[in-house]
Amino acid sequence: MKNNDQNKRRKFLRQIGATTLASAATPFASFAAQEKAEERILRYNRTFSNNDTVRIGVIGYGVQGHFDLRTALQVPGVELAGICDIYKSRLTRAQEEFGKDLFVTRSYKELLAKDDIDAVLICTTDVWHSQITLDALAKGKHIYLEKPMMHKIEEGYPMMKAAEKSGKVFQVGSQRVSSVGYAKAKELLAAGEIGDLNMVQAAWDRQSSIGAWEYTIPDDASPETTDWDTFTEVTDKMEFDAKKFFWWRAYKEFGTGVAGDLYIHLLSGTHFITNSKGPESIYSTGQFSYWNDGRNMPDVMSGVMQYPKSEEHPAFQLNLRVNFISGTGGQEVIQLIGSEGTITIDRNDIIVSYSKMPEAPGFGGYDSVFTFPEAMQERMKTEYNAKWTEAQQKRHPKGDVIHKAPEGYSDHLDHFTNFFDAIRDGKEVVEDAEFGFRAAAPALACNTSYFDKKIIQWDPTKMKLV
Repeated sequence: MKNNDQNKRRKFLRQIGATTLASAATPFASFAAQEKAEERILRYNRTFSNNDTVRIGVIGYGVQGHFDLRTALQVPGVELAGICDIYKSRLTRAQEEFGKDLFVTRSYKELLAKDDIDAVLICTTDVWHSQITLDALAKGKHIYLEKPMMHKIEEGYPMMKAAEKSGKVFQVGSQRVSSVGYAKAKELLAAGEIGDLNMVQAAWDRQSSIGAWEYTIPDDASPETTDWDTFTEVTDKMEFDAKKFFWWRAYKEFGTGVAGDLYIHLLSGTHFITNSKGPESIYSTGQFSYWNDGRNMPDVMSGVMQYPKSEEHPAFQLNLRVNFISGTGGQEVIQLIGSEGTITIDRNDIIVSYSKMPEAPGFGGYDSVFTFPEAMQERMKTEYNAKWTEAQQKRHPKGDVIHKAPEGYSDHLDHFTNFFDAIRDGKEVVEDAEFGFRAAAPALACNTSYFDKKIIQWDPTKMKLV
């Protein structure tokens, strides 16, 4: 019996091989151009406006707070005036880095009360974004707010209203929208380089414990050192849990999961490139695949959004994916798929690939023609060749064009440069409160869809749930 099974398997594999060979001979074998890809370096001029000093304060000096401050201080004329964090040891670290004279506090309101601070970088847990933003605007501070803009959709409306009323610069921190690569993709799409857009595929995968938010927990973590009472001031009260404090992104009470952390980048980038106002229907599903560490937000998630036809773009579908245990090793990709090619954005680099359908309809190959009588096949083939020239029967491929960002380029620095230019010269920011809301709301709706197991309807014009 065992030998019979092996013989059946060998026969099956031979059949698969024969099918593969037959398929390879069909017109569907490969539509990719065979020419060598052309590589171009994206050129741009990073200019800094006058050096009028802008003094900043940082609220939330964790991982992103460190990265944001480090980048902000690369912009000429920016000075650090204070740091706030409720975890006591981070304030110790701040003074190790910037000197004992640096103003540090565990109260963000105390930092906001300082008259010598012009702008604040808000890099806290998502659940605190709204309250701190409203308080900062009321104190007349310019704001750089980490994404997502808010923890809940309803929090976004008063934030947008307050930002507009304040007259202060408000920028959300999805730095890819300031990328020269994204700007080039936007230009090429608008020029019709890949025909009419019909689909966007976007993924941000990871494969590491740190990437899955399992950050190292310090050995002095306690309710006192973390100021747990303040941390939970805007949530339901609960017992101290060091993981919830330091791995907060994994918990819906404090963070917004993969949707708020990573979907938001993909949505921001897609909206920037397409000039879209947002989707009209949203569905998301997920699972716990590997990181069973007590989190209540999935570590693998996919979403589908339908974007309606508008003045800005044709109708298209957006497929989103985050996989925290991806065998790819991790990737960050947005692929715009049009009727005549694709634009693939890999961080700040883009690849434009072309595949234009032939003018003539298909005939032969993987087609029903070979099932007809031989005389009929010959007659129809002659008629087809008489109607369509050889050129009309061929695709019109050309080699890929790769646009690479200059060596050492930083979209993060460009994003902060835009922010400080807006403060000094009144320039428009690339990601204001409305833009931030239009990206954050669909991302957060993905969480609602996941937990409620339903399709979410959204009005992208009125920016409201339907």
